Amino acid sequence: MNRSLDLLRLATRNSRPTTPLAARSHHRIEHDNTITMTRKSKQPGGHNPLTYAETKRLKSSGYGTQSTRLTSQSMLPFGHCCLSLSQIEGDAVATPSGHIYSRETIVQYLLTKNQELKEQMAEYDRKRLQVENRRAEWEENQKKKSQHSFRSKDQGAMSNALVLKDGGGGGQEAKTENSLSHVSYWLSSSQPDASAAGDGFDYEKEIMSLPSPPPGRPPSPMSGEPLKLKQLIPIHLVHEQDEAISNNGGRVLCSVSQKRITTQETIAIKSSGQVMLKSVFDELAKPTMTCPVTGKKFKDKDVIKLIKGKSGFAASGNVEAKKYNPTLT
Repeated sequence: MNRSLDLLRLATRNSRPTTPLAARSHHRIEHDNTITMTRKSKQPGGHNPLTYAETKRLKSSGYGTQSTRLTSQSMLPFGHCCLSLSQIEGDAVATPSGHIYSRETIVQYLLTKNQELKEQMAEYDRKRLQVENRRAEWEENQKKKSQHSFRSKDQGAMSNALVLKDGGGGGQEAKTENSLSHVSYWLSSSQPDASAAGDGFDYEKEIMSLPSPPPGRPPSPMSGEPLKLKQLIPIHLVHEQDEAISNNGGRVLCSVSQKRITTQETIAIKSSGQVMLKSVFDELAKPTMTCPVTGKKFKDKDVIKLIKGKSGFAASGNVEAKKYNPTLT
């Protein structure tokens, strides 16, 4: 009995249709009139996936957003001019935002920008004067039109009164209708003309169409804030004395500890112009509010936090550059 049952189960198992694995993986399964897909088709990239070689080839051809890791050679070291991107040879100055510039470079920039702003302001004043002249001309024309309309209405009423008093013939009705057109707004002859309506002058629209006036001061090259020449703060940078290093672009040293300044937080004292590490400032200068180098007193408003340098390490800041390119998706 048991042997016959085993033979029956074996025959039933062998009679089942077999489906290849590749066909079963993309096969739709129907249960209770509900069509479900397999997990592979629901995964991102499951439809027409790209291999690693194809993805690399697409990125090298400029398709999609390009990103690259910046090295230390792409970063501006501390003590270099933010405008010329070179080591400061002469006098160094700092802006209230903490960026360091060469005095010669930033003064030349301010002079050039001031001249450009003067030219832009003159062009803006010229366009604004044209709008004001058109407005005055339009108001004068409107005044003349209103005076002419008033005279025509007044003279027309007097002539109609004389015609009615004389008892004219067939022309009386036409002149009466002409006189009513000035006071009867419901008549077709009293409706505004399209050509006259388009002759208006929109002062606000003309002003809005003008370009925005230029700023009164040139913006800072890095922060974008308005910058004046008297806001430049002279600072004293101490460079390394080693000739082998200085020929290669010597690093800036802390004026107190003589440590090399790379990516550390740095402080400049406005009253004395000394540059030092923030850790040294907190330990030696801040408790007594006296400059450790010159012995001058300073206040909290005289302390400027300089923009620190960056390197290729991720801890120094953003070390990745991205460029967006449109894609088909």
